[in-house]
Amino acid sequence: MTKHIPRRRFGQNFLVDDAVIAGIIAAISPQPNDLIVEIGPGLGALTGPLLASVKHLHVIEIDRDIVAQLKQDFSPQQLTIYEGDALKFDFATLGSDLRVIGNLPYNISTPILFHLAQSSPHLRDIHVMLQKEVVERMVALPSTSEYGRLSVMLQHQFAMEKVLDVPAEAFRPAPKVESAVVRMLPRRPEPACDAAVLAHVVAKAFGQRRKTLRNALKGVFDAADFAALGIDPGARAENLAVADFVRAANYLAGKQR
Repeated sequence: MTKHIPRRRFGQNFLVDDAVIAGIIAAISPQPNDLIVEIGPGLGALTGPLLASVKHLHVIEIDRDIVAQLKQDFSPQQLTIYEGDALKFDFATLGSDLRVIGNLPYNISTPILFHLAQSSPHLRDIHVMLQKEVVERMVALPSTSEYGRLSVMLQHQFAMEKVLDVPAEAFRPAPKVESAVVRMLPRRPEPACDAAVLAHVVAKAFGQRRKTLRNALKGVFDAADFAALGIDPGARAENLAVADFVRAANYLAGKQR
């Protein structure tokens, strides 16, 4: 691909380290007939190696110059290109058993993760590169400083693990933060829960995370509710497991009916 000047408004940092690229491809383990969509292929660091293993690849790219270059470098038989914003893309339209990969722009990584979660029934797995700090929050265990709203909302729908650390020097230009690749496997079936109620409870609980649940969830649950749930009102949000939040959300949804 010809020289491309990274655009800050698109959060572009291009992966250039061959060893890291090989590590990511090994983690994904692409097979010839896999249905794979790559978010933000950029200069094709993963696109080319993926096409060495799969018959066809779907990509979503917002940068018109990169789209034009991709059309020069790859044939329509190899690549289907969707020009636009991944946040507005309906992943369910590609079919079921979909595998999603990408080096996500760090400035919109969390919104993209929540957008992907809406299509979880159609997904086999997700392998994405994010800011290392975000990945550590995603996979964090209860009663740790990293555990929070992002942990609960994503762990409710996905089993997740960090599979690779990526140094800043692996990119051009080098970002000011370290990165990591995370594997996300949709839970089948995910625990039944009203998503909106769960989001409300989790947001309130972690809104002022140093507060006890008694204070953070004041007006949502009273002493009798905590007793019925078997949850200590003197605990903090970070002390509750994902299952506790799901149970609390289901209880609240039941009261609201």
